[in-house]
Amino acid sequence: MKVHVGSAATAEEAEAIARSLAAHLGVGVDVHVGDGDDPVASADPPETAYPLEDDLGPTDRERDLRAEIEDIREGGPEKYRERLAEQGKLFVRDRLDLWFGGEGGAGDASASDGDPAGLRFEDGTFAAFDDWHPNAPGGTEDEDGDEGGGDGDRLPADGLITGGAEFEGRDVHFMANDFTVKAGSMAARGVEKFLRMQQRALKTGNPVLYLMDSSGGRIDQQSGFFANREGIGKYYYNHSMLSGAVPQVCVLYGPCIAGAAYTPVFADFTVMVEDMSAMAIGSPRMVEMVTGEEIDLEELGGPRIHAEHSGSADLVARDEEHARELVADLIGYLPDRAGEKPPGSETKPPKYSPEGIDELIPESPNRPYDARDLLDRIADAESVFELKEGYGPEIVTAFCRIDGRPVGVVANQPTERSGAIFPDAAEKAAEFVWTCDAYEIPLLYLCDTPGFMAGSQVEKDGILEKGKKLIYATSSATVPKQTVVVRKAYGAGIYAMGGPAYDPESTIGLPSGEIAIMGPEAAINAVYARKLAEIDDPEERAAEEKRLREEYREEIDVHRMASEVVIDEIVPPSDLRAQLAARFDFYEDVKKDLPEKKHGTVL
Repeated sequence: MKVHVGSAATAEEAEAIARSLAAHLGVGVDVHVGDGDDPVASADPPETAYPLEDDLGPTDRERDLRAEIEDIREGGPEKYRERLAEQGKLFVRDRLDLWFGGEGGAGDASASDGDPAGLRFEDGTFAAFDDWHPNAPGGTEDEDGDEGGGDGDRLPADGLITGGAEFEGRDVHFMANDFTVKAGSMAARGVEKFLRMQQRALKTGNPVLYLMDSSGGRIDQQSGFFANREGIGKYYYNHSMLSGAVPQVCVLYGPCIAGAAYTPVFADFTVMVEDMSAMAIGSPRMVEMVTGEEIDLEELGGPRIHAEHSGSADLVARDEEHARELVADLIGYLPDRAGEKPPGSETKPPKYSPEGIDELIPESPNRPYDARDLLDRIADAESVFELKEGYGPEIVTAFCRIDGRPVGVVANQPTERSGAIFPDAAEKAAEFVWTCDAYEIPLLYLCDTPGFMAGSQVEKDGILEKGKKLIYATSSATVPKQTVVVRKAYGAGIYAMGGPAYDPESTIGLPSGEIAIMGPEAAINAVYARKLAEIDDPEERAAEEKRLREEYREEIDVHRMASEVVIDEIVPPSDLRAQLAARFDFYEDVKKDLPEKKHGTVL
């Protein structure tokens, strides 16, 4: 602001006036002497921007509020906090500090001193306050005179913390159970907080972190939240609405039983922690009561069960710190929200030279090699991030970066039953393709499979049902897709693995590639079995069988497929990485339309 003083004022007087007014009014001041156009003195307000005379400060009312907040943040009864250490678990507030306390957080945006740097705000701190705190209207001390109620009475934040935070440079919504409050169980106020968090995530599109450590619904307080329209059942409705619209990541820190177990399976990605987490429809005690089966929680629903058998766990962490590291890596492949492209990064050369690809791939279609070794010669170094490694191992599903671009990889694994597609592998790959497509992550298929497995057991396990899901997901994906025929592409395996009929932007063959209804041995047995059986001399029969096999392989060789323009190109293996990088870049903004319909019926 401009201030004019009498023409007799000195420069020193003008400077003193400028400083005083700037401090008092909290604005910049220019002091002009007389009618002069140029200011003689200028001053900015001090950094506090408060008038010097302002000696007002917090009253007892604010101090009482801060004391209440501090008490709430202490969590449940002390004896339950002490047990966390025995279980190898962090107290929920320490867990939030682990997740959001690093560099790059929100700093001064925290609600109060002592918050993790990246914790932007918390909602519902005072949930259920009236039910337990002595400072609540009508509240009293417990019979022992302890403030905050007796051991079983404390319900700080109703056992659930929700809010907004910054994680790895991303704005995220989060929820975290406090296991010291009735074993992290959910009741009316906590349910309301959970639902609000989900509904706000639908509005912002920002990712959601579920830090789960809950025994399920609070049975002794179920009235008002279990079956209501806006009760605990609404969680899973909201999960369904969020699916494909908002990235959802769940980390399990304890035994999540019954309703609590649905949040991790609804999430896009689930991380379990060894020797700590489990999830199951019913507890071991419930299972024994219903079925008579005696089983411990680890065997019922521990990390190994869900990582290797059910497929519900995407990743297994060694401990709490490792769980955070895994999610920090994972989120780097995901967009901030659906509809946006995932973030790129600076390119890195691959771990091993692409010049070794041709030697890596055996000439014989029946000799194994590790698909991960192939990825290490295609992907940027240290970028391969595998999911569900122990489930359906005949297919590798992984994120990686090629020339800095995030890519979802579906690769047959020849070291596992020759890369034949089994039901679990088909289901795993279908879900992975579906997720990549939802979040605009391009897809790379590395095809080396004899096709879908046959036999009575796989029929019982649903090979047709689960196989169709993979074919459906591949057919419906509208992100850029590249398919590489690495070696054998037999039977319907080439369909599931994004073959020419499935609208890939490119189908590339390596010189080791073969495409056929079936492999040479099976084909010769199917077509020439009777003819070969009529040859009595074993040596003559073996020679004829070899001749037929070589003749058949000439028919299915990748050169024949390129000659007939079945595939787009045969590339030297040493050029594969560069070819893929160029093609993903060229087709980055490709547009694909699906038939107008409500949705398909397969998934």
